[in-house]
Amino acid sequence: MSKTRFLSDDERWAAVQQRDHDADGQFYYSVRTTGVYCRPSCGARPALRGNVAFHASTADAEAAGFRACLRCKPDQPPLAERHAAMVAEMCRLIDAAEEEPDLAALAEASGMSRFHFHRIFKSVTGITPKAYAVAQRKARMQQGLAKEATVTDAIYAAGFNSSGRFYAASQQALGMTPSAYRSGGAGSVIRFAIAECSLGPILVASTEVGICAILMGDDPEALARDLQDRFPKAELIGADPGFDKVVAKVIGLVEAPEIGLDLPLDVRGTAFQQRVWQALREIPAGRTVSYAELADMIGAPKGARAVAGACAANAIAVAIPCHRVVRNDGSLSGYRWGVDRKVALLEREGGK
Repeated sequence: MSKTRFLSDDERWAAVQQRDHDADGQFYYSVRTTGVYCRPSCGARPALRGNVAFHASTADAEAAGFRACLRCKPDQPPLAERHAAMVAEMCRLIDAAEEEPDLAALAEASGMSRFHFHRIFKSVTGITPKAYAVAQRKARMQQGLAKEATVTDAIYAAGFNSSGRFYAASQQALGMTPSAYRSGGAGSVIRFAIAECSLGPILVASTEVGICAILMGDDPEALARDLQDRFPKAELIGADPGFDKVVAKVIGLVEAPEIGLDLPLDVRGTAFQQRVWQALREIPAGRTVSYAELADMIGAPKGARAVAGACAANAIAVAIPCHRVVRNDGSLSGYRWGVDRKVALLEREGGK
């Protein structure tokens, strides 16, 4: 926000007429006939220029005898900040709840209608309240299974009141049984195959839930070791003829990223990572965004560094298109599978 704009009354009046959000916080205006003062972006009925005065701060406006507008609430933080604070409070409520709160309960706690709350929550976080709750429950499952002495202890650590509900939710959230996840994938089956595409060796792996890894590199053996490190005790089934169609679809995506992928994904990560990855999937082919822009997209304008970390942690190449993220100046940044591959993918999309 520029500090050198809106210095003259003419500039300020133009900003009021345009309801310019960039002017909010730079000055306030009062209306003599109503006795109120407002933000420049206020959606109230336009006032006559002769009835309007400008003030540098809310204190100045109130010292002149004006009261705060009930519509734009100039004496409170900006609307975006109020929304962010409300959503943060609702996230804390979801985190602390033993049972997943339903949309109606969350909307009531926020003081909004269900529709308005759902829209604001998604605009701030990048995901729906339901998706956030599922991601948090999944994270608690993973943490509990890793730290607790028994699966029973993990059930209660994750906030479940019964083992039935825990097991019902765990298969979808973890892609395997809790005991299998706890033991590094022991007893679970992950099908995988290594093939060649125009960008070199590619490994595709899938659980019963969906594709859990698309890895690219120069050494097929290194790709297999990477998968094995992720699931050291899982049963890895390679060269399964029935898996050929899945691999073919993934290779088709690599060759033509704009076609998309109509296969389910088994996406594993923290709630923040999943917000970033979901936002990445909403970036259309042929478009690039900066880390800062991506951070804005998920409602975390100061989180560019964390966003970059989430991009680096993505193990599902192309289907979660972290190759569409560039530096703030438009230049290419690092890419987990090599900058040359990033360049090739963007060229195929017409993005560079």
